[in-house]
Amino acid sequence: MKICPSCRKTYTDDGLNFCLEDGSVLTLANEPPETVMMNQARFTDPNTAGQPGVQSSFGNQGNYSMQPKKSSKTWIWVLVILGLLGLVCGGGIVGLGVFLSTIDTNTNTNSTDGPTPAPTRRGGTPTPTPFPRNQVQSIDLNEWVRENSDFGNTAFRNGEFFMSSKKKGYYYVVAAPEGYKTEGASSTVVLRNVDGADSSLGYGIVFHSNPTPLQKGYAFLIDTKQQKYRVVRHQPGKEIDVVNWTSSNAIKSGTDENTLEVRDTPERIELYINGDMVTTIKNTYGFKGGVVGLYTGDAVNIAFKDLEIVK
Repeated sequence: MKICPSCRKTYTDDGLNFCLEDGSVLTLANEPPETVMMNQARFTDPNTAGQPGVQSSFGNQGNYSMQPKKSSKTWIWVLVILGLLGLVCGGGIVGLGVFLSTIDTNTNTNSTDGPTPAPTRRGGTPTPTPFPRNQVQSIDLNEWVRENSDFGNTAFRNGEFFMSSKKKGYYYVVAAPEGYKTEGASSTVVLRNVDGADSSLGYGIVFHSNPTPLQKGYAFLIDTKQQKYRVVRHQPGKEIDVVNWTSSNAIKSGTDENTLEVRDTPERIELYINGDMVTTIKNTYGFKGGVVGLYTGDAVNIAFKDLEIVK
């Protein structure tokens, strides 16, 4: 028996790979849940007394794949042929267009909130949106340490917050309380890959996130070894690419420190690496009143510091 991870509808046909309701990839009904939420840790901020504590979650990237399985391509060709037959018989143009649109929205290509053209200065250089430092929230990452976690490792030493998932193929995410909103703000963090290790998932800053991680929000991630970045968004049980892995000379390689910045403006979200704007996206799926957070993947040890929100 198979089950849809989104609508939870079950199917007895083992040859069926996609949900007939929403197109999600089906999983075996006896598989464990894809996301496990952890207990809250208390977090006290003098400016937001009484706010709920920092929360963290982990997920398995393999279980969240949005790519259709190879066996499903047969159905695509069958439906294309049927569409072409409809064209020959007349009246099939609209039907074929609807089908092709459906195929596009069910694959793991860039989302509708993907890269948007940025205003440019003379010579084609993107024009950044300035953020004066009128109001600065500096986050004490020492308060984010979680002891005896089954899913992630955290520690605080010499002004740095060390964080990693405990297993390769998994990512570990921590989100701030409601007081640390990223809307209309510039959110920055400095990070370094402690051992210069490989990570196919990346590591970086979370923004516009539900205070309960991995329910709704974005993550801006880099891989210093490959000098690449990507942007993803989350919904329950899924990690969806917004910007696929892209090479950038703005990334300092190896164990060097890199500064990631997210500038939320009314028109777009600007994403910076070490002061250079590398891409922009639309805020289509962000959580209203979303918060900042941190993301690490593939059991790579990342040191974070200077997590700030500027408005």
